[in-house]
Amino acid sequence: MIKLYILAGIIFAIGIILTILKAKFEGGEKEKAKYQYKKKQFFLTRAEHECYDTLIAAVGNDYHIFAQVHLPTLLDNKVVGQDWRAALAHINRKSVDFVLCDKAYLSPKLAIELDDKTHERPDRQERDKEVERILKDAGVPLLRLENHGVFNVEDFSQKIKLALETFGKTN
Repeated sequence: MIKLYILAGIIFAIGIILTILKAKFEGGEKEKAKYQYKKKQFFLTRAEHECYDTLIAAVGNDYHIFAQVHLPTLLDNKVVGQDWRAALAHINRKSVDFVLCDKAYLSPKLAIELDDKTHERPDRQERDKEVERILKDAGVPLLRLENHGVFNVEDFSQKIKLALETFGKTN
């Protein structure tokens, strides 16, 4: 009688093991989700494009200008003494509209945000303050430009020069 219980227990254990293995292998065979995407018609909004063109004219041949730069591209999150994964997660979905880089080394010199009506929302203002803090702590100056629908080359040129000079004096 005891042998019958042992045999039943072994058969039961083998059944459980086979069920677990089957589930594991079938789970591995599942096809990963294939999301659909389509190309955007424009890389920048109309206002961002007009701002970009004005920035190009304002800086001339002094800088390269990159658009829609995500903070992990601009900043190193692997700072000694902090959880680098958490630091990356904190900046991962944040970006700035433009970054001016020197032409010799493509070293970031100035981040630029084009502020439109969305920047008046409380959640956006909170995000903007955090991005400003992050960039300041990292040593990247930030220039905020308001979108009034018209962009002026000379105005941009002066604002960029002032922002770079002011940052240079504080660092």
